[in-house]
Amino acid sequence: MPPDSERSVNAFSALALLLVCLLVAVGGCEKKASSTSKAPEVEVVQVEQKDVQVYSEWVGTTNGVENAKIRAQVKGYLLSRHYREGAFVKKGSLLFEIDPRKFQADLDKAKGDLARAQAVLVKTELDVKRDTPLAKAGAISQKELDDSIQANLAARASVSAAQAVVEDAALNLGWTKIIAPIDGVVGFANAQIGDLVGPDTGELTTMSTLEPIKVQFPISEQEYLRAAAQVQKAYKENFERRGAGILDMVLSDGSVYPHKGRINLVDRQVDVKTGTVLVSALFPNPGNILRPGQFGRVRMMKPKPGALLVPQRAVSELQGGYQIAVVDANNKVEIRTVKIGERVGSEWVIEEGLKPGERVVAEGLQKLKAGMTVSPKPFVQAAEEKKG
Repeated sequence: MPPDSERSVNAFSALALLLVCLLVAVGGCEKKASSTSKAPEVEVVQVEQKDVQVYSEWVGTTNGVENAKIRAQVKGYLLSRHYREGAFVKKGSLLFEIDPRKFQADLDKAKGDLARAQAVLVKTELDVKRDTPLAKAGAISQKELDDSIQANLAARASVSAAQAVVEDAALNLGWTKIIAPIDGVVGFANAQIGDLVGPDTGELTTMSTLEPIKVQFPISEQEYLRAAAQVQKAYKENFERRGAGILDMVLSDGSVYPHKGRINLVDRQVDVKTGTVLVSALFPNPGNILRPGQFGRVRMMKPKPGALLVPQRAVSELQGGYQIAVVDANNKVEIRTVKIGERVGSEWVIEEGLKPGERVVAEGLQKLKAGMTVSPKPFVQAAEEKKG
């Protein structure tokens, strides 16, 4: 057994080692606590208020100002086609011709029947002229005169009927030549030379007037009410033929169409199924570059004074709503629900929920919770984002 002095030394050494371990552990915890309590860095931007030009944008579809479905009005064999598919033709130009021989024969027969009816009419007129004085003189009976008069009236009716048949036959013969009812571009032919065509065979082709071209787009009832004054003013000016183009169109390839459009029609009612109003605009279309059925984004610019602007990345969408992290004077975070408006470049217009000069987080949103203390620093926006 070791002496008492040796046991005292060992006990003191064990106690000293235990104290050292405790100090190391406490120091580690303090370091861990200090590292976890450090405020996270975020990039903030100040809410800017200024006058801007904003765009209202809608998806539109191009269509011809006038569209015509070309059909055969009489039944017969297609004899010839007189246009080049996809070409522009003038109103009254010959498009197709149906074999006219049968219809020419019907017209000739009808003219013959008319001539025969006219000959009978002449005879009955002579009979009436002859029998009238004879009846007065008592040389013939009144019944004979009445028969002559009735025969004359019947002959007149026959002439009228024969004349109608001639006109009908002439109309049918005229319909063997199918002409363009409008100025426009003609599409593909759906019938070939030699086909038997008629009123029941469907469209031979279609054509559309493309200069100018019509663009139709639906706008919501709320958007219409907000822009009603501007839309109605533009509509009235266009009706009076003094309106300037106020609409831009972004084509499907992302390019902006070089010609501005004018509003020419606002539908008479709101569609109760969709809650939208259909608006029609006319865009110049030199060279018929645009064709029916194309899609484009129609934009109308309007001034918005005193708009509050924040970067798009400062706004997060959650379950159909929009939120922004606001940093107060004590660098504490408040998660605030806002109402967004139009987009201006790479920024959103905030309609409700913010005040001028407030600071919002533009970078680092994902690591924030309400009530957190943060370390804010200025947000540096990339050059490509500024261009929008």
